[in-house]
Amino acid sequence: MSQLPEIVREFERVSADVVAKAATFQAAILADVAGRRGTMNARVAPVHHSMAVAGPAFTVEVRPGDNLMVHAAIALAKPGDVLVIDGKGDQTAALMGTLMLSACKKQGLAGVIVDGAIRDKLDLLELGFPVFSAGFNPAGPTKFVPGRINHTISAGGTMVNPGDLIVGDADGVVVIEREKAPAMLALADKKLADETARQEAINRGDTASKWLPAALRAAGVLKEGESL
Repeated sequence: MSQLPEIVREFERVSADVVAKAATFQAAILADVAGRRGTMNARVAPVHHSMAVAGPAFTVEVRPGDNLMVHAAIALAKPGDVLVIDGKGDQTAALMGTLMLSACKKQGLAGVIVDGAIRDKLDLLELGFPVFSAGFNPAGPTKFVPGRINHTISAGGTMVNPGDLIVGDADGVVVIEREKAPAMLALADKKLADETARQEAINRGDTASKWLPAALRAAGVLKEGESL
């Protein structure tokens, strides 16, 4: 069995149609229909709450504090890709700043997710490009430690395969396996319709949760026949 090269250049991406549809949903809706799994740790958050991103994952694994492979990934990624960088959650040095992220925007990437630190926050707020990170640090990185591109990684405690669907917004980032993404969108349509109907009922004054008494009885909080 041949070993994968450190840099994988070709892989199957989630389709553009799926990405466009997924971008219409909140990350929370997709996380719910995906079985409440696939979300990154809350440490991975948008630089500004208005930032949102959707696209296929272009994965990068680096050693903490070294961004050599991030530079290589920027050179290889295609328009619409989302760079997802496994920086091991390290916050002792920034893996990216304004210059690199400006290059990502110029090349038409959809956004960048960094499980590690970045810098130049004020500049990034003006850049108008979706960036999610685990924090900020003014220290710069080194550029000499090998890593891997487009292998399976763990970012924010979640497995990410190249080509998987990435959706991020003010709540955080959710990862949907490429093969499951089309089916998840159909479920998301129904989930959104159900939540819209529930919100309309609440607006009319119906704040009672129909499912709650049965759930409380199943949990042993209420006896059979007893109600709140």
